[in-house]
Amino acid sequence: MGSRLAAMVRKEWTHLFQDVPILLFVIWAFTGAVYTGGHGMGAELRNHPMLVLDLSRSPESRELISRFRPPYFKVVGYAESDADVVRWLDAGRASLAVVIPGDFERRAHRDGARFQVISDGSQSMSATIAGAHIASIAGRYSVELLEARLGSTGRAGLPQVEARVRMEYNPNLVETWFSGLLEVLNQVTMIAMLLAAAAMVREREQGTLEHLLVSPLRPWELFLAKVVPVVALVPVAALGSTFGIVHGVFGTPIRGSVTLFYAVSVVYVFAMASLGLTIATLARNLGQAMLLLLLILYPMMLLSGAFTPPEAMSPVMRYAGLLSPVRHYVDFGYQVLFKGNGLAYVWPDIVGILVLGLALFTISIRRFVRLAR
Repeated sequence: MGSRLAAMVRKEWTHLFQDVPILLFVIWAFTGAVYTGGHGMGAELRNHPMLVLDLSRSPESRELISRFRPPYFKVVGYAESDADVVRWLDAGRASLAVVIPGDFERRAHRDGARFQVISDGSQSMSATIAGAHIASIAGRYSVELLEARLGSTGRAGLPQVEARVRMEYNPNLVETWFSGLLEVLNQVTMIAMLLAAAAMVREREQGTLEHLLVSPLRPWELFLAKVVPVVALVPVAALGSTFGIVHGVFGTPIRGSVTLFYAVSVVYVFAMASLGLTIATLARNLGQAMLLLLLILYPMMLLSGAFTPPEAMSPVMRYAGLLSPVRHYVDFGYQVLFKGNGLAYVWPDIVGILVLGLALFTISIRRFVRLAR
């Protein structure tokens, strides 16, 4: 039995390293895809193109405009009329416009001034973040104007409530720390499913699956032969990407136990490979397997809580997310690598991965037994 399984595992390793397109895809997934995904998924505001229409042309308006500066905003032009504002926004040359009325200076020293912000709503996330930044800048400027006005009359300063916010784990809110690690965890999920599915579909396409099913190999031996190379390769690739790209390039600190992360990643990859083999039993070729993989993969990722907090989901979606192994793995990965938490904090996620992994393993084995019959 052991010799049969070892021979099958060697065969799978040989086929894996002979399949150059798949091998290149794996290398790209844990290097280039992680790098581009880490830089491209950020929701932070950087050099947001701004157009200014200053009808006041006063010291107060110039002071306000000077506060819209990098790294959040970049003034790309000055309009002369409302028509210019419309043209710039329609052409996409600016994502928002600040319109300062002609009576801004007079009203700023009397009953309060107003200015208009016109934002491109087709970029909803950037528009929301930019609006919050502008409101914060305007609020600070109005307080300074009021304090200067009170100081000129000899009165005491304005009482204020000041919030001092301290960010744990990511003090500077570097978005690449979050997005880079998330991309690694997502690639682990996708590559584990893809490699297992491709290994089984290749047997079907080459006409050797029937030979294996009638051979002395038992279904579970055939299953392990397909899964073992995936379980051996993907966690190691994930660690290499974590230290090489996420830590080495993005500068993300690795605070937790690497051993714990690797051990749970092995279990998780085993579960995802089981799911990939289940998909392969339903597909006749690699194209069909990829379509089924995407059909299952994207809902699992969207329910993982990485893109939308579970608290913001509807109750049905929130509880459905508990059935997604990705949710438990992403939460586990962040807690261990990002926060440095140990077993006392991450055991619920480990239990979730184990339970769902056992369920996927059982389903996959049953599919193999049916094929063998």
